[in-house]
Amino acid sequence: MLGNEIEGSYHYGVIRRAIEVIDANGQDLSLNALAAQMEMSPAHFQRLFSTWVGVSPKRYQQFLRLDHARSLLRDRFSTLETAHAVGLSGSGRLYDLFLRWEAMSPGDYARKGSGLLIYWAWFDSPFGEALVMGTDRGICGMAFAAETGRADTFQDMQSRWPKAEFCEAPERLQDWAQACFKTTGEARLHLIGAPLQIKVWEALLRIPSGYVTTYSELARVVDAPKAVRAVGTAVGRNPISWIIPCHRALRKSGGLGGYHWGLPVKRAMLAYEAVQLEAHE
Repeated sequence: MLGNEIEGSYHYGVIRRAIEVIDANGQDLSLNALAAQMEMSPAHFQRLFSTWVGVSPKRYQQFLRLDHARSLLRDRFSTLETAHAVGLSGSGRLYDLFLRWEAMSPGDYARKGSGLLIYWAWFDSPFGEALVMGTDRGICGMAFAAETGRADTFQDMQSRWPKAEFCEAPERLQDWAQACFKTTGEARLHLIGAPLQIKVWEALLRIPSGYVTTYSELARVVDAPKAVRAVGTAVGRNPISWIIPCHRALRKSGGLGGYHWGLPVKRAMLAYEAVQLEAHE
């Protein structure tokens, strides 16, 4: 497990509670006030907070405000063809992470996983417990249980390939999971989906970390400009959350839209990436 290395579930729990307090308050809170509402000493809360995100609670609150998505859309909108042309996919997408992916054929997808052996395991992550699933070719699933719980999360993912055989095998997935959550090493992805879904997911992979796009922009890029709803559904059915960054797709208005594993997780992911980008600029 990666928990001994990054303690992500505990730290994300702190962040999740902070998001709830910030939302309920409606304005920035001082370190003392925020720590008090979370029943922690200011020093302890500051230490945990800085370990997870690398900036002060005050600065992070700015990224967590409801208008943060609108500012991202204004300042960090990614035109996907440009991002791809200048090499903002692959290793540049998550700093040191080197990403390779291949897609399953439509025929294999139609068989709903029949004859496929899928390994699975739970890992610690910056956003709570993560369920990672993979084949011999690469990671095919990643989900987060902070909002939905372990049982429902596992059932959701398993139902996507109902005829596959599932085997718990953390040792087969650990290196890939570590590459995804620590952004070092190499991670391979095995995209299992319908043709339109694959096109949408590949487009999402071109969005640089810390940037966002819109559902309508995705529809245009995959040559389906009138199928925004279908594209939105494909985004929502993305089985490899975080690495295929469906959290970077926003409404044209700047609203967050939906997120399969809970909007608090989506907001935390966007804020986390914005902070990391700012630190590297």
